[in-house]
Amino acid sequence: MIQSSELILNPDGSVYHLNLKPEHIAHDIIFVGDQNRVEKITQFFDSIEFSTQKREFKTQTGYFKGKRMTVMSTGIGPDNIDIVMNELDALVNIDLATRKPKEKLTSLNIVRIGTSGSLQADIPCDSMVMSKYGLGLDNMLRSYLIDDISEKDMEDAFITQTNWDMRKGRPYVIKCSEALEKRIESDQIFKGFTGTAGGFYGPQGRVLRLEIQDPELNAKMDSFEYQGIKMTNLEMETGAIYGLGKLLGHECLSLNAIIANRATGTFSEDPYKAVDALIAYALDKLAE
Repeated sequence: MIQSSELILNPDGSVYHLNLKPEHIAHDIIFVGDQNRVEKITQFFDSIEFSTQKREFKTQTGYFKGKRMTVMSTGIGPDNIDIVMNELDALVNIDLATRKPKEKLTSLNIVRIGTSGSLQADIPCDSMVMSKYGLGLDNMLRSYLIDDISEKDMEDAFITQTNWDMRKGRPYVIKCSEALEKRIESDQIFKGFTGTAGGFYGPQGRVLRLEIQDPELNAKMDSFEYQGIKMTNLEMETGAIYGLGKLLGHECLSLNAIIANRATGTFSEDPYKAVDALIAYALDKLAE
């Protein structure tokens, strides 16, 4: 039995941070970072049957073109993803009454819809990127046993090509769900490595008043390539989602609307339009 200190439940029996019970979520789940973006997606739903919010975690479940879906905000960063993925898994794969893992496990479909900055000049603002691989620059996932799910040759290539300082921890590479990749891909979407940083400023090479450990890291990541696949963009969630999804047995895919191009120094003239286009695309693909 899992102790109450390890799996914390609210007085009403819902999981602690997400404030959800098993009946509140669908099999197909869309992640967004910003809680205000939840309704930007569910506004397209035919109906909404459930809504709740606790802290930055907002959830709405309803129907789009007859298909039941859940939209959930995760907040920012790998630490939040650790909370969301573990509590979502508990909702479907742990009996919350007995606090025991279920014998028959459920695999969820999880699609992240986010915004990001491109690292490549040929991936322009307003385009869509699918993360074929999540390349984690954070250390959160290293708290788990990931050797059997990570792509060690790609990790080694990244470490060598970027002269990575191992005092920051070993980067990890996790592949996306091949099933969701085939379901959602098209010639409208770029594919590549998505870097997941543990912060927004220094960890992504931004300099305000503090010097950073490797001022050349962004340029090194721009030029990183493995068997023809390049780094496409940098954000703060994808690698953690892919890693925990693989470990827990869920199908995960990350999609990003590119609203900035750091190689050319440009920003989308209408970032809201770019995000809306990605939302419409993803919803239609999931409803098929």
